[in-house]
Amino acid sequence: MKVADFHCDVLSKMQNFGDIDFRKDPRLDVTAERLAAGNVDLQCFAIYLSERGGKLGFERILGQIDLFREKVVRSEGLQWLRWKEEVESQVLGGSSAGMLSVEGVDGLEGNLFYAQLCFELGVRFLGVTWNYANWAADGVLERRNGGFTEKGRRLVEWCNQSGMLLDVSHLSPSGFWELTELSDRPFIASHSNAAAICGHPRNLADEQIKALIAMDGRMGLTFFPWFVEDGGKAGREDLLKHIEHVCSLGGERILMFGSDFDGIDTWVEGLEHPGKYPEFAELLLRHYPEELVSGWLYGNAMTFLGENLPSKKSKHSPA
Repeated sequence: MKVADFHCDVLSKMQNFGDIDFRKDPRLDVTAERLAAGNVDLQCFAIYLSERGGKLGFERILGQIDLFREKVVRSEGLQWLRWKEEVESQVLGGSSAGMLSVEGVDGLEGNLFYAQLCFELGVRFLGVTWNYANWAADGVLERRNGGFTEKGRRLVEWCNQSGMLLDVSHLSPSGFWELTELSDRPFIASHSNAAAICGHPRNLADEQIKALIAMDGRMGLTFFPWFVEDGGKAGREDLLKHIEHVCSLGGERILMFGSDFDGIDTWVEGLEHPGKYPEFAELLLRHYPEELVSGWLYGNAMTFLGENLPSKKSKHSPA
């Protein structure tokens, strides 16, 4: 079965360690060889700026975009998925594709022109925060649980106008609810699980999941053990509890996966890298109908992109 994975942190690792080979480097969870082995037809590559690399500035975002273009697209032949019109050909075609997102807008430095440049250079999702506050909003670990700043609200308005999509994984609960009022379009949580099953603050409460269902957004279950099981030790069977719970809320059509490979330092047993997806698919098929499983692995994500990515024909004015 085809797979769409909505979150990995390969580019950050490649920027921090300049000699990494994307094709098969053992320091990576996600490699070109493992994507092929796992039948991963679409991989979303996050641009995450770790403090290890120094200042969280826009030049580092540009550096990761360049790494994606040179080391992933040109060197390994992945297609670059950017437009609504490309989704159908991707679903019907035989080649694998990649997308770009930004995880935490810190590196945009509060400058909407930088956001516009990211869009023009092929970024299609913005995760507003990482875990803590930045110029746009509070992250989920910020104790005050604030929402959006004035600049952050202007960023959302720009996203509504430009076609840039939004990702609420890492956003504070207050920010989540504020975004439901500010955003004209559905948004996603690219790598978050169900808080009712595992109480980590990065996971989504039932009311948040219901809000995603109501707007026809998407929720990517993630493979970081601390988000799967309280105590941080988990096997792939434990993800079934999260699937069951989201489905019990009526969310079978919003589920997808966002592994967080290369952004984690411990792994769900049996899901250590994307080459393990076929075994995970077999597990899912032992418990659920093929129609649902194929939706969770691929179809739900691609349907969302087909409905919500910007069109090549639309006009995108500068910020």
